[in-house]
Amino acid sequence: MRLVGCIFARGGSKGLPGKNIRLFSGKPLIAWSIEQAKSINRIERLIVSTDSLEIASVALAYGAEVPFIRPTELAEDESPEWLAWRHALEYLKEVENYFPESMVSIPATAPLRLPGDIDRCIDKYVETSADIVITVTKSHRNPWFNMVKKKSDGTVELVMPPEAPIYRRQDAPKVYDMTTVAYVARVEYIMKESEIFAGHVEAVEIPTARSIDIDTLMDFKTAEMLKEINDS
Repeated sequence: MRLVGCIFARGGSKGLPGKNIRLFSGKPLIAWSIEQAKSINRIERLIVSTDSLEIASVALAYGAEVPFIRPTELAEDESPEWLAWRHALEYLKEVENYFPESMVSIPATAPLRLPGDIDRCIDKYVETSADIVITVTKSHRNPWFNMVKKKSDGTVELVMPPEAPIYRRQDAPKVYDMTTVAYVARVEYIMKESEIFAGHVEAVEIPTARSIDIDTLMDFKTAEMLKEINDS
């Protein structure tokens, strides 16, 4: 299996400006994902897709490839990352004549993952007929139990009312939050479909303490605290 690793890191974060190269436990945030990915022997190349020359410089310094600068229109707040995935793969095919079978995306915003978490995603992908493998963690809220929506008259109701009353969260159907620890997908699937859940999706569960996705300063501070606890 030819597996290319990719880190998609745009420069225009609004929730936490400059987050991808903000120092996290002594290194730029993106450096953690680069080092984790480079420790996985099955990843034959590691490419960073970014619209930022500053992020590109940091990525190169930590040993990743930056063969192109991502077009601005694929790095806006509303730009689907799926299209950035396609752009990277199209570049590799059309410019470098490089044809990986599969891609693993290792987002820069989940620095607390372990290399073993990425390995487990690759294992799940290899062992199943999945089009894509995602990562999940146990959800703290459940649409059958403690998530509500407002009705037109201002009252509220459960997002998904159960057929029979559920009095304990443990009795509700299990639900999970998607995380940004890793994604492993067939290149053909990415190029053919337009979203994650169009095909056969498998999931790998990640402990909550390793699955934080940094989007805001509070997320960043929480991740730093968890890192200190894990390292102590």
